Amino acid sequence: MMDTVAFAEVPTPVGPFVLAVTEVGLVASGWGARSRLSERLGLTEVHDADRTASIVSELTHYFAGDLRTFETPIDWRLMSGSRLLVLQALHRVPYGSAVTYGELAGRSGTSVPARGIGSIMGSNPIPIVVPCHRVIAGNGLGGFSGGVGVETKRWLLTHEGYLQPTLLDLW
Repeated sequence: MMDTVAFAEVPTPVGPFVLAVTEVGLVASGWGARSRLSERLGLTEVHDADRTASIVSELTHYFAGDLRTFETPIDWRLMSGSRLLVLQALHRVPYGSAVTYGELAGRSGTSVPARGIGSIMGSNPIPIVVPCHRVIAGNGLGGFSGGVGVETKRWLLTHEGYLQPTLLDLW
């Protein structure tokens, strides 16, 4: 297998979103500088719009409200062990729903405690597609390290219909 990565950036209502796609699939994404993802991956960069076209299209449709399930393959290489099992369980949490940190711990079949689940969510290399915004605290939204923090999480959960819009969202 060749180890190359192609990048794309998608403008979204919650800020520019960077995508990194290997020959296997989506390996990383997030808000912020593309160079940060590139350094973390350490893969040779190629310019390949065909490789990134599918996930760019899916994200565009997701933010337009026309897509609920991502079909782009995931390259899980940045994850292993319990972290991988937790994130794969999270990947199966459906659009428009949410689970608590404790529920995700149980679904993952690991011995990771709820507090450890929060740490794994904070280091999720593929937010939105592996939907860490769908993991909430038992007493509220919990934290979120993507975009502008918990406001981005609130926006995503409202967009998916899990939360009701507030008066501020209607302006």
